[in-house]
Amino acid sequence: MRIGHRTLGPDQPPFVIAEIGINHEGDPGKARRMIDDAAAAGCECVKFQCHVIEDEYVPAAGQVIPGNAKESILDIMRRCAFDERTERELKAYAEGRGLIYLSTPFSRAAANRLERMDVLAYKIGSGECNNTPLVDHIASFGKPVLVSTGMNDLESVARTVDILERRKVPYGLFHCTSMYPTPYSKVRLGALAQLAARFPRAVLGLSDHSLGIYTCLAAVPLGARLLEKHFTSDPTWPGPDVSISITPDELGQLIRGSRAVFEALGGVKDVLPEEQPTIDFAYASVVTTLSVRAGERFTRENLWVKRPGTGEIHATRYEDVLGRIASRDVAQDALLGWGDVGG
Repeated sequence: MRIGHRTLGPDQPPFVIAEIGINHEGDPGKARRMIDDAAAAGCECVKFQCHVIEDEYVPAAGQVIPGNAKESILDIMRRCAFDERTERELKAYAEGRGLIYLSTPFSRAAANRLERMDVLAYKIGSGECNNTPLVDHIASFGKPVLVSTGMNDLESVARTVDILERRKVPYGLFHCTSMYPTPYSKVRLGALAQLAARFPRAVLGLSDHSLGIYTCLAAVPLGARLLEKHFTSDPTWPGPDVSISITPDELGQLIRGSRAVFEALGGVKDVLPEEQPTIDFAYASVVTTLSVRAGERFTRENLWVKRPGTGEIHATRYEDVLGRIASRDVAQDALLGWGDVGG
């Protein structure tokens, strides 16, 4: 599938998404700094969250405190939600830096706002993976949809995939564990193979909440071509997601590292032409360790193998020469040729 100018798929390099999310804490200045830092790190895409409070929550949400926070989810989102004008400005700012702007809508009103903003694609969070009315509404726009699948099993994911395929929209599936942070033992990269087998038309990804970039790098050989990490410019900033976020330096490492791993995939075990210069000095050839006169036999006392590998008789043919007769005089430490070997 394509998002803007970028093609995404198993034969394409990993697409790294820096999730700014709500790490800006409602401060547009912080948001712009994270956009700048993501661009400087070589990132292609930044992702925000779109919250329209009255369409997303009922008042009872004021009593629910997330596991990675000390205040209610309603209080957090009221503080962090941007209005449409600010989101439009941030989208223009990101695109002005050459970045793809994505956002996760958490309600129908948020999805409609993003459609008015003409986003290129939609990201659906793990909490909305099984929100089939919202998924269908988003898919009705006909744009690519990327879905995180934390807190959902294969059957739950299948219901969302059925909607996306019925709507004929290209889609990606992120394996995800909704723990903050996720212990490495709970990341479960083996789930990527299950997603690939069950949903062969999906572009696979990892939306990761473990610390650092290790698991994202490990996911690339397992088929992940979408890599999403929470991102912050400053790990000392407040915010429930900052503690699991990677820094600009780590983001740069993730981008370079994931592409390096991708380029290293595939191939077969054979000898490359480019290895010949190394072969010339690193291989061993059959050589004389003593001078040998014509008619004298080659023995273990006067014959051995040494570098370089430019001799005519490779070390693997050593046993074939032993016991044969020298056809002419051969000096000590000479690279032996077949013309030196008689019957």
